[in-house]
Amino acid sequence: MLHFNNDYCRTGHPRVIEALASTQGEGHVGYGHDDLCAQARADVRRVTGAPDAAVHFAVGGTQANALVIGALLRGFEGVVAAADGHISTHETGAIERGGHKVIEVACPGALLRADDVRRLAEEFEASPIPEHVVEPKLAYVSVPTEWGAMPRLSQLEELSRTAHRHGWMLFVDGARLGYGLGAADCDVTLPDIARLADAFTIGGTKCGALFGEAVVFPDPQTAPRFRATMKQGGGLLAKGWLLGAQFHELLRDGLYFEATAQAVRQAQRVRCALERAGVPLRADSPTNQQFALMTQEQADFLGRRVVFDSFERHADGRLTVRLCTSWATTDAEVGQLEEVLAALPSTR
Repeated sequence: MLHFNNDYCRTGHPRVIEALASTQGEGHVGYGHDDLCAQARADVRRVTGAPDAAVHFAVGGTQANALVIGALLRGFEGVVAAADGHISTHETGAIERGGHKVIEVACPGALLRADDVRRLAEEFEASPIPEHVVEPKLAYVSVPTEWGAMPRLSQLEELSRTAHRHGWMLFVDGARLGYGLGAADCDVTLPDIARLADAFTIGGTKCGALFGEAVVFPDPQTAPRFRATMKQGGGLLAKGWLLGAQFHELLRDGLYFEATAQAVRQAQRVRCALERAGVPLRADSPTNQQFALMTQEQADFLGRRVVFDSFERHADGRLTVRLCTSWATTDAEVGQLEEVLAALPSTR
């Protein structure tokens, strides 16, 4: 079977596995106080252009999101996200379980816009009963979004300006950040994100690591007791050097960016194959996820050779099928997928 179901179905990049194996027999200080984590923090500060940033390493994306949002908000404050955003749809109420409402906004492509922030901020500021409603205080955006959209730099700049003008903060969820930065027409850089966001993550789990996410606060005073938040939330890994070793290997010489950019190139081959087969796309994604609208017959045919995820059934009976590449997707695998797509039953 060909696996195009997600970008974390493989163990980890061979170099990452080798880096982990090389720690065998070594002794390390626990909870991220080790030399490997120190090297990885230096790597993160270098690639983000944020020399004073506080850098922490969490095990997974939902854990990182819940910890960051919990650290940034008071109990009566909420986080604003696209209705299709990850914290809205795929985290089983993890944010609400921490005591913070996710205020959902319908957004094209699951991309929160500055106008959404402005409208909600002004509505709260004009409320005659502010003590009776949740105060929106944090804007959340995935980069790229759940539908593979990548914001333009101008959009992120306006979103950041608007949030800060109203006293909000901006949190960028970068679980798939490498795949967004690797998009052909992307004009956003990691230093841009560090300049515009109050907190952001650099995803490892989906981008070549065995597991792990880097949590970055460009201004360390944004969450000065974040390690205590991590410990209280069960997110402070005793064997922290396992995270440090992975991020150091991914970031020290550009492996993270090379591997994710290659995955995006493979995904665009998949997109072209879908278009040649006459399969319409559910979303315009320049990143590593491609969303196709298929009939049940087509999906069944595809499923005989390919493992994929499906997300929606539409009124006309078609399914939204996601075909996802990763750092591990090979030319041969894409070639085989192209053959399968070329043989799909017609929609007529």
